Amino acid sequence: MLNHFARSEVLGSPVRFNLLKRSQSWLASFLGAILFYTIIPLPPFLTVQLEHIARWVPLVGMLLGLMLGCLDWILGWLGFPPLVRSALVISNWVALTGGLHLDGASDTADGLAVTDRERRLTVMQDSTTGAFGAMAIAVILLLKTLALAELRDYRWFCLILAAGWSRWGQVAAIAFYPYLKPTGRGARHRQNFQFPQDLLLGVSILLAYSGFFSYQHPQQSLVILGMTFGAAAIALLSGWWFARQLGGHTGDSYGAIVEWSEAFILCLLTLGFH
Repeated sequence: MLNHFARSEVLGSPVRFNLLKRSQSWLASFLGAILFYTIIPLPPFLTVQLEHIARWVPLVGMLLGLMLGCLDWILGWLGFPPLVRSALVISNWVALTGGLHLDGASDTADGLAVTDRERRLTVMQDSTTGAFGAMAIAVILLLKTLALAELRDYRWFCLILAAGWSRWGQVAAIAFYPYLKPTGRGARHRQNFQFPQDLLLGVSILLAYSGFFSYQHPQQSLVILGMTFGAAAIALLSGWWFARQLGGHTGDSYGAIVEWSEAFILCLLTLGFH
């Protein structure tokens, strides 16, 4: 009996070590995703790694949505009217991401304005914002602000849903479409992507979130279900459309997926929670 327990202890130690090492790696990559996709400061003593961060993008979006929902609640408690409150929330949304995705949407719009498909990537690499890029930024921010202002109920739920599913659209684009440049930040995400687990992780978390919210609000369960699958469809279609126009994806088009998906998902949510 003693020998049996001794053997179990010896065999169990490597298993516990591997589980601990894997947990530390997952935590480090999650922190890397926060560091890469937001301007949220992290303590310098934390271990961060930038490999395999794409899997965490939907969860980072949900975290941003939660923070914005808290801000929205505070602004409402202070008495700000819906339109002003929505404009402040959207402004902080841009600030928390450092304008990363909005810059990608702008560059993508400038590239798509070029009729010669061979020159589109060259135009997108130019850091100068053109007329079509500026118009895209204006339309995106306008749609988001007006749509959020129309949402009277469950605003924090809608913010988390839009921020989470839009970023899952980026993960789906990484999984399903080729990356058009041999180098760059997006290329690293594509190289380190693990299919299907990285894709399914975000889906599982987002569906669990909607399921829990539906359980808490059974009278709205059908609306929540419809809005959830509508948001997923928008995220997938955005990735498909940009891939069709460009022949694949770049880091800029990943940002465009996030921004346009957020805008259209918020517009969709006005049908269910106005």
